[in-house]
Amino acid sequence: MSEISSDVAASAVCAARDVRVVVGRLRRRLREIYDSGDLTPSQTSILSRLDKDGPATASALAAAERVRPQSVAAVLSVLDERGLVERRPDPGDGRRQLVSLSAAGREFIDDSRHAGEEWLARALHERFTEAERRAVIEAMALLERLTHA
Repeated sequence: MSEISSDVAASAVCAARDVRVVVGRLRRRLREIYDSGDLTPSQTSILSRLDKDGPATASALAAAERVRPQSVAAVLSVLDERGLVERRPDPGDGRRQLVSLSAAGREFIDDSRHAGEEWLARALHERFTEAERRAVIEAMALLERLTHA
């Protein structure tokens, strides 16, 4: 394991570790909340990417997910069988297909997101004071800055 450079403050190292651990736990907990319909994490990730980024080719999905095109092809086959994605010819290159969420795929994503947000809102309401919830909101604004670096 590599060490973090000595010019990084100890508090930054501690904060980085804590954020990574807590975000990982929160993601796992949110995944437990909604019924994934027996979808694998890879299948759910592809659906989420299509929701976030819009229609894409299989090769673009493979690059974005940093996996082999064959892996994405297998995932898309399952999602297609379940009616969660649609394929249509790419208007820019008729040899390729664009994959997008179907109505059922959109409903799956929306239901999953709603279930997670509902659980999180209830947990924040029941377990945190108003001041603590404001502190969470402020911390999220700081963490959001990291995503724009």
